[in-house]
Amino acid sequence: DNFVKLVKEGFYDDLLFHRVMQGFMIQGGDPDSKGSPAGAPLGMGGPGYTVDQEIGAPHFKGTLAAARTPDSGNPEKKSSGSQFYIVHGQQQSEGNLASMGAQKGITYNEAQIKKYGEIGGRPDLDMEYTVFGEVFSGMEVIDKIAAVRVDSRNRPSEDVKMKIKITSN
Repeated sequence: DNFVKLVKEGFYDDLLFHRVMQGFMIQGGDPDSKGSPAGAPLGMGGPGYTVDQEIGAPHFKGTLAAARTPDSGNPEKKSSGSQFYIVHGQQQSEGNLASMGAQKGITYNEAQIKKYGEIGGRPDLDMEYTVFGEVFSGMEVIDKIAAVRVDSRNRPSEDVKMKIKITSN
């Protein structure tokens, strides 16, 4: 609901994907990124509130999830009010999922194992962050963004601006 509200208000228009890590995720939603100078550190801005966590869904490629500050300063795992990431991820073997599941106390079902094997994702993020959406079309755009050159802080060398719209499926 929070993400949809912000999209409808145009909050995300012209914000940047300020953190890009190929094989991991692309992150944006920092309001400080709009018009920020090249190389400026980003990732700390928000709308002035957090959102209670709702942790549970897997992190397949194309998953939208809420970013948050680390556990050390955020033991309740509250989500950022505006920052989010889209999982880029990698294909996962059944053995890797079994190992990850054992570490995290997760039992993956057959459909999840198949999906992680076919499209990939980041099971290391499962049960750690709030998942609130999924990309249904345009996966090639995620791949293009994930492949851009970045600096030492994973900020793209050239700005990657966003324009988000919600369509019913």
